[in-house]
Amino acid sequence: MAWTKTYSGSEPMRVNKWLATEGVCSRREADALIEKGLVKINGEVLTEAGYKIEDGQTLSLTEKAARRLDNQLSLMFHKPIGIVSGTPEPGEIPAVRLINEQSLSGRAHAIPGRNNKLAPLGRLDKDSRGLLIMSEDGVLAKALIGPESKLEKEYHVKVRGDVTEEKLKLLRHGLELDGRQLRPAAVTVIKGNELKFLLREGRNRQIRRMCDLVDLRVLDLMRVRIGPLSLAGLPEGKWRPISARERDELLRWEAKGFSAEPTAPVIAEPVRRPAPAGKRPPAGGKRPPAAGKKPLGKPRSDAPPSSKPKPNEPKFKRTKLTPRKRTPIK
Repeated sequence: MAWTKTYSGSEPMRVNKWLATEGVCSRREADALIEKGLVKINGEVLTEAGYKIEDGQTLSLTEKAARRLDNQLSLMFHKPIGIVSGTPEPGEIPAVRLINEQSLSGRAHAIPGRNNKLAPLGRLDKDSRGLLIMSEDGVLAKALIGPESKLEKEYHVKVRGDVTEEKLKLLRHGLELDGRQLRPAAVTVIKGNELKFLLREGRNRQIRRMCDLVDLRVLDLMRVRIGPLSLAGLPEGKWRPISARERDELLRWEAKGFSAEPTAPVIAEPVRRPAPAGKRPPAGGKRPPAAGKKPLGKPRSDAPPSSKPKPNEPKFKRTKLTPRKRTPIK
């Protein structure tokens, strides 16, 4: 179904910027749609790429434009070690070459071909493995790798060296790369020398360089999650398409800055009110049961029985029994 919406901004805005702001497509994709005559303003075909839409004007995309945007492929791939994410050097294998029908996990409405221009959304170097998102979607690309992206990425990293609390503090906050301060990172110990990193940026070989600064050597690095999307059993070397619902969830997480790390609940201390004057509880701290009410619970059975007889209780005299005679066996 074609996309239609009436602009209600206080100031005129370029059409390509407004479509990008609305999450319909990227600015570059919007310019391509305008160039092909697939965008209309108040029912008339828009021909000027730099046109600014004004308050009250209605923009609509033709059915062809909607189909073109809907057919943009986005997928998640479990990249093995030794495969490069982007443009390969001579002798290297790019990840896009492994995206075919044989490596599909599950079902897909379309298999990428030569006409598809899949780009990796986020760096994952040759020596690393794990989740790699590839897409033709400009809006998704901006959410994942744009300069203002806040989407959380989770890595499991095995290191060599002494993992101390001081090193963890530096990794979490206090390091800089290329003369620029890094954003705060959540770094915790999973077990032994295996660490979990939660990052909201993607500098070149960031985790490896961070570990080098604190004398830790990375032995294995695996990205297991990007926002709400995780590998979730996707075999190594396999791919599957990203659904429209998952795309919307990715954009929602990026816009809201969500995190998968639960925050510890704050448990309020019970308020203890002082007892009124003249009604202090006994020294043991327990209040006597109210009149006419039975104490709750069963009486304790592990209390030692009292050896002193109670008043008006009959006294019994112990009788010593004589040994019983044994009958001889015949």
